[in-house]
Amino acid sequence: MTQISVTVNGTTHDADVEPRTLLVYFIREHLDLTGTNVGCDTSSCGACTVHVDGEAVKACTMLAVQADGRSVTTIEGMAADGGPMHPLQDAFHRHHGLQCGYCTPGMIMAAASYLQENPNPTDEEVRASLEGNLCRCTGYQNIVASILDAAGQMATKG
Repeated sequence: MTQISVTVNGTTHDADVEPRTLLVYFIREHLDLTGTNVGCDTSSCGACTVHVDGEAVKACTMLAVQADGRSVTTIEGMAADGGPMHPLQDAFHRHHGLQCGYCTPGMIMAAASYLQENPNPTDEEVRASLEGNLCRCTGYQNIVASILDAAGQMATKG
């Protein structure tokens, strides 16, 4: 076992983990934050996307011990408790940017990171940014519309 200290959604967690524990399983099983989904365990689908020190990371490709001393944000940390939804969450809701919803947390986390880099993307740029996140239910049109709408909301607030 290895002792780690990870700040997740603003709260520091000290834990003993097996060195082989993937970050996604630490988040889901040790912290009971189940919004981060396990889709493929091969980094192909992006359902497990979280932010580590502000950068989008597929949590199935990172060991929990690699997050020691770092800050992780999950989908649960995107909006303050009892507060309004993050603009991306709100836009996904309003534009029905989901069907089954399984990929949605990873899509939102990837999009939030992308919009930090490119706050005014085109339709084509949003589509290219999502190439590492798969949705098996939609044609991506409402997902792209949601991200473009959120970009506009975030730009007016920033």
